[in-house]
Parts: sequence; C-alpha cells; structure tokens
Amino acid sequence: MASSSSHRRRPPRRGTWVLSAIVVATVALVAALIVAFVPDDGHEATASAAAVDAKASAAPTTPGPTPSSASPKASATPTKAKPSGTPSPTASTPKARPSTAAPRKTSTTVGSQAGRIRPGTTYKGVATFYDTGNGDGACSYGPTSDTMTAAMNHTDYETSQACGAYVLVRAGGASVTVRITNECPLPCAPGQLDLSPQAFAKLAAPSRGQIPVTWTLLSPATSEKISIRYKTGSTRYWCGIQAIGHRNPLARLEVRTGSGWTRLARTEYNYFLSEQGSGCGGSIRITDIYGEQLTIDGIALRAEAVEPTGVQFAAH
Repeated sequence: MASSSSHRRRPPRRGTWVLSAIVVATVALVAALIVAFVPDDGHEATASAAAVDAKASAAPTTPGPTPSSASPKASATPTKAKPSGTPSPTASTPKARPSTAAPRKTSTTVGSQAGRIRPGTTYKGVATFYDTGNGDGACSYGPTSDTMTAAMNHTDYETSQACGAYVLVRAGGASVTVRITNECPLPCAPGQLDLSPQAFAKLAAPSRGQIPVTWTLLSPATSEKISIRYKTGSTRYWCGIQAIGHRNPLARLEVRTGSGWTRLARTEYNYFLSEQGSGCGGSIRITDIYGEQLTIDGIALRAEAVEPTGVQFAAH
C-alpha cells in the first residue's frame, strides 16, 4: 500500500494558498502601475515596428507593387538587371541602323560586280585597228552597221564580261566612244584596244598604226532596250542565253529553277549555258556590274530569235 500512496496529491494548506493570492495580487498591481506610466509614443513605435514586420513578411506573396516605401526599391531592382539580361531599346538601336544606311551601302557597292574593267577608273594602253569586216566578233552579236566598235585585249576581255561595254578612248586632244564587240587575242597586252578603222581615224591618222591612249568605262544615254536571244540548238533540255543591247556590262545571268535562281556559266563567246536545261524557257534575271537586277518573263524558247524585253539598266 505504501507504493500506491506515494502517487496521491495532498491538498494544499490554507496558509499557503493565502500567501500565493497575496503574491499574485502584488504582481498585478506592479504591472498596472508600469503600464500606466509608459508613454504613448512607445506603444506607437512598437505597433509601427510590428506593422513593418508584417509587411516585410507579406512582401514575397504580394504580386504587384504596394504603396509602402519598399515598392520603389523593388521596381528599381529589375531596371538595373535589364542591361545584363534583356537589351534595352537604346542598346538595340544600332542593330536597326543598317536598314537606314541602305542607301549608303548601295552607293558604296557601285561597280562591286565589276571585274577588271571598273567604273571611274582610267586605263592606259595602246590603240591599233583591224579590218572589222561585217562587224561580227567574239561577242557573237552578229553583223552590224555600227562602225564605232572595238576589240578588247584578251586579259581585260575577261571571259566576255567586256562584251557590250561602252568605253571613251582619248589620244591627245581627240576622243571617241566605242562599243566592245570583239576580243583581241594575245599578244594584245592589258589596256590595249583594237579599234575599227573608222574609230581609229577619229584619234589619229591610220598611217600611224599604233598610238598611246587612255580609256574609261561609260554608262551612256540610250533609247535602246535589252533583248534576249537563245542560241542555235537550244531546247528545254539544253540552252544558251545571250543578252543584247545592255547599257552597262553584264555581271551575271540567272534562270529560275525549282530551287530558286541558278547562275549560269559564261562562255568566251558571250552566251550563258544551262547544260542540263534547268530554267530554259523560264524567267531570266540579269545583273549589271553596278548590282542592278532586272527580271525578265515571257521570253519564248526560240533559237536565234532576238526578243525584246522593254527594260534597260539605269545610267551611271
């Protein structure tokens, strides 16, 4: 029985209870006096601090800016992060400038398609003359009544790119404009022009045979329009295409195929060949040495027929 009686609580003595009541009353009185004499602003500071703590704890869950003073700081942080993350509109402006600089690019690329014969360049050489016969030559333009023609030396002929070019030839105080219709083979030296007898006579007496000259490329005024001719034997399986009457030298000729524009290889006799027939009879695009492109449609695939286009390159 001794073991069970040790777990029983004894009722407190009456004296002890009275003493405890007195202690509790004293503590309550002291607390009331302290509260009574504490200034009101201390309570407000405590409440303000509690409110700030509440706002700070609520900030991460707030989806947008709040009227509190913390809002400007929160919005300033993304602003500083923009330059390192997403480029600002100011930073992206230089990337858009090439479009506004396009006209300057066009002017700086004038003649960029040219080979050896370039606009604005003066060439030195000698001029001779030869029997032009009916006016036909390596450029395959056919007979002509035009007597102001010339053959370009082999080097500057440049696989027929000189064909159709107009050049102004000067010797002393005399000058003459000629069109390139032929090639002067080696040993004609770079810069040399072999003129028609009539053109040579404009510069010096034929008895001189050879004279020093300078010459420059022209982009003359003309009312003539460009024509297209398919070579003899051309079909939709193989064709040769030639442009005639262009104001400026041709840099390339392309035909439209299923994969887009295809550039054709140029020959020494001034035709552009489609060996597999790609694009034969379809749209044609020609580009001059100044970079201007003309697209020509509706040309029938008829061998040896000279078909007008109604278009011409711009003068320079």
